[in-house]
Amino acid sequence: MTVQQSSDLDARAVELDRSHVFHSWSAQGALHPMVLAGGSGTRVWDHSGRSYLDFSSQLVNVNIGHQHPKVVAAITEQATTLATVAPATAHLTRGEAARRIVERAPAGLDKVFFTNGGADANENAIRMARVHTGRDKVVSTYRSYHGNTGAAIVSTGDWRRVPNEYSRGHVHMFGPYLYRSEFWATTPEEEGERALQHLRRVIECEGPTSIAAILLETIPGTAGVLVPPPGYLAGVRELADTHGIMLILDEVMAGFGRAGEWFALDAHDVVPDLITFAKGVNSGYVPVGGVLISGEVAATFDERVFPGGLTYSGHPLAAASIVASIDAMSEEGIIDNARRIGADVIGPGLADLAERHPVIGEVRGTGVFWALELVADRTTRAPLPAALIGKARTELLARGLIPFTSDNRIHVVPPCVVTDDEVAEALAAYDDVLTLLDEEL
Repeated sequence: MTVQQSSDLDARAVELDRSHVFHSWSAQGALHPMVLAGGSGTRVWDHSGRSYLDFSSQLVNVNIGHQHPKVVAAITEQATTLATVAPATAHLTRGEAARRIVERAPAGLDKVFFTNGGADANENAIRMARVHTGRDKVVSTYRSYHGNTGAAIVSTGDWRRVPNEYSRGHVHMFGPYLYRSEFWATTPEEEGERALQHLRRVIECEGPTSIAAILLETIPGTAGVLVPPPGYLAGVRELADTHGIMLILDEVMAGFGRAGEWFALDAHDVVPDLITFAKGVNSGYVPVGGVLISGEVAATFDERVFPGGLTYSGHPLAAASIVASIDAMSEEGIIDNARRIGADVIGPGLADLAERHPVIGEVRGTGVFWALELVADRTTRAPLPAALIGKARTELLARGLIPFTSDNRIHVVPPCVVTDDEVAEALAAYDDVLTLLDEEL
């Protein structure tokens, strides 16, 4: 195939997209989608062969990298054996997928309800908590994203909640975020303590016996990679226990290697009642998510019907991709690589950029889960304007790097298989573009 023919395919892809595809979270007329035709590891390319280093992991989900051969082979093999099966049946691959997830979860969370993604994982976890407790309200943070279904989007705290508030019983509060503290804190310890006091007062004012669950992202992701201060999640667990409230930890983005652990909660002294997951469990090769359920909650439905279900719950192709992905992550040391490269390469590299670029207000993160918070003024911490974030995105793409941008931040979120050399390549691109931004200030 000639370069001209390949360019024609890129143009055809855009033509078809703009004619027939309706995109999420977008004003359709303003879209200019990039074309992707293939990928391998941390790189993707278009039909013309233009290659990009993917430091977005698409939607922070391709943890194992693009086109991992073991995962692709597992999906292919399952498709040739049994492509689909009703969720009410027992299926060996589904059971093996559930076992592997349970084995990496905290003790006591022994059952998995499979969903089609993270949003309906949170939706069903909320439903389980409400039925189990007989209560209605769900407390979540303003700086959060839990998905785009009825209760999940209203649990979400960011702007996407506002035009979608059709679900009842949701209460929001502020979680810890020292750089922009709502509590006048000056240390991580103060921020954690005062955020817990704030949550305590919200519970008291809402009425503890009306609250079914506290729903938190273990590490809020789209909201800014807000790693909680030491002791905060354990404090939330204690408050929940005091009042008979279920604790749901949303690990959709943070789980399966993203934070350098199987689950981000592994680095914190906390065991929730329910864990939601998706994304990294199979890197999005097939749509899937799920809820890990504690024995206490699961027992509620031993004699009582669980009022929920999905046609594709535990789909065989998704289950096969989970089995292969978890096995490959274990055998190839992929979780260890994410932890090491975050501590030894990405973290120090971003800290070096922060020392040299006034536009960086703060660097924070863990594993392959980092954010550069960009500011127009370090003293006032005024966020960098959206136009300059847009310029940064354009300039990074021009340098062959796909960024993940949100509000005034660049999130540094490569696949867990990223190498030291690839991080160095990305840091050089960030350095160039941050220099341009510094000149704009």
